[in-house]
Order: sequence, then C-alpha cells, then structure tokens
Amino acid sequence: MRFLIQRVSHASVEVQGRMIGKIQKGFLVFVGVANGDTKEIADKMVRKLVGMRIFEDENGKTNLSLGDVSGELLLISQFTLYADCKKGNRPSFIKAGEPNFANMMYEYIISECQKQIPVVETGSFGADMKISLLNDGPFTILLDSNDIC
Repeated sequence: MRFLIQRVSHASVEVQGRMIGKIQKGFLVFVGVANGDTKEIADKMVRKLVGMRIFEDENGKTNLSLGDVSGELLLISQFTLYADCKKGNRPSFIKAGEPNFANMMYEYIISECQKQIPVVETGSFGADMKISLLNDGPFTILLDSNDIC
C-alpha cells in the first residue's frame, strides 16, 4: 500500500465538472493499493498518516499532527502509484490492486480515517478526476507499507 501525502492549504476534486470533495488546511492523500494488502496493513498506514507530524508549531518546527491543527483529509484512489517503469516508456500497472479489491480497501481506509478525523472528503473510485491543490511548503511524503509494516 502506498500513500502519497501532500500538505495543502486547500484542495478539491471534480468529476465531470462537478466538485465532489473539498478541504481546507490538511492532507491531500493519493492512495495506492496492491493485491497483497490487508486491513492490518491499512490500519498501520492510517495510524502513520494521522500521526504524521508535519505541521509547524509556534517555533516553526514540524511538530504537529493533523489532529493538532484541526486538519482535514482528501483521499483520492490512485492506482498509478504502482506504475512500473522499468521496461520501455509505457508504464505497466500490473502491481496495482485488482479494481474490486482496491475499491474495497479504499473504502475501508476512508472509514478508518473518518473515525479519527472530523472532515474526510473523497474522490470517486475509477473516475476521471480533476484535482486542484495549493501545496503548503511544498511538503510531499511517500509512505510505502513495505517500509513501515
């Protein structure tokens, strides 16, 4: 499982010209699922995400978590986080989770985040989405379950 986390001042997602999710200060998180992922892996990833201390405190140190700053979440399913670019110029997505399984895991991640963060917005699984954001920093972190689980 992979989470690409971007600390944002605001972010939104549109599908077919209609805004379906919008947040203010918080994290825009692109979520990639692989077939071998489990709910236990998702639980660890969500704990790490929610506890990530990358907001500045009163001394300018990145020492505050999402909850500490009343931050919001925008979760976007992103199978392309599993792009394999080793051969040729056209990426392969064979390592990405099968769509039904990936959607089930995405929905599970959403529900677990909603238990801890008051504002959790989402994209639409499998849709052609247009994402807008103002990256704060910029501050972007890749969490890979292979590195933390």
